[in-house]
Amino acid sequence: MTSAEVPTPHGPARAELHCAEEGRAALLLGHGAGGGVAAPDLVAATRAATTAGVHVALVEQPYRVAGRRAPAPAKQLDAAWLAVAEDLGGRWFPELPLLFGGRSSGARVACRTAAEGDAAAVLCLAFPVHPPGKPEKSRLDELDGVEVPTLVVQGERDAFGRPESAHRRDVALVPGDHSLKSDVDGISRTVSEWLDRVLRIVA
Repeated sequence: MTSAEVPTPHGPARAELHCAEEGRAALLLGHGAGGGVAAPDLVAATRAATTAGVHVALVEQPYRVAGRRAPAPAKQLDAAWLAVAEDLGGRWFPELPLLFGGRSSGARVACRTAAEGDAAAVLCLAFPVHPPGKPEKSRLDELDGVEVPTLVVQGERDAFGRPESAHRRDVALVPGDHSLKSDVDGISRTVSEWLDRVLRIVA
């Protein structure tokens, strides 16, 4: 594992690299609003990706690197993410297709930046469709705006809602809630099967 600080317009981010034996593509994964890159679902997705021949960079946003718990505004998160993707794309993953992904808030960032960052596919873990108990405050437009192959892995009892499958979008339901801690092996299998299909297209 290699770790590096990456400059962004909003302070340094941190990237933790997990290498696959053969690099067919690279997956950048972001954390949730209040958590870090050691979340069980991120670890499960990392394991699945590296086994499938995909390098993984677990990306820690600048506010987390600086020791702050409250997340930065969306525009800052997106700008920092795109800066990391550009840096790592040139430094660690030249000529490889980049896949964006993350859990919860990180999934939203991946969706919002997919087009500008030329992501070949998007992986969403526990996408927060709406705040708990407030379905009228939907964020589905962020997910609907993604035009590349997308996988959403969602807990069956997620209080943040459940998106529907759509064109280019697969939704896989697993036991548990928003934390996605209940079936990490199921997450690994689901991500692995999806990557196998997607890599035939993008890699």
